[in-house]
Amino acid sequence: QVQLVESGGGLVQAGGSLRLSCAASGRTFGRNAMGWFRQAPGKGREFVALISWSGGSTYYADSVKGRFTISRDNAKNTHYLQMNSLKPEDTAVYYCAAKSGGTYDYANFRLYDYWGQGTQVTVSS
Repeated sequence: QVQLVESGGGLVQAGGSLRLSCAASGRTFGRNAMGWFRQAPGKGREFVALISWSGGSTYYADSVKGRFTISRDNAKNTHYLQMNSLKPEDTAVYYCAAKSGGTYDYANFRLYDYWGQGTQVTVSS
């Protein structure tokens, strides 16, 4: 069992930056690929980024590539999403998630085993 708690959301102006954190508890953190999804009002859950359990591989949605960076610190059981050059269309609730099946089909939210409660990110224009 893995429990995930996000932090770091908030209100920021367009062009600004935020760093989200996801703290995990449970014995299996180090063997899970860790990801971020987001959901805007009236829209479905959208893949944002994924990092493999070793940290050696990362994947991004085209909409955030070059602006967002995912990283992890297995010693702290925490992974991060650094978000730069934020746009109003990045406004959403951001969820961290753990995936035990590696990086296969990483954009499919149904394949993730554990989810955090979500943190709101609002980008004003």
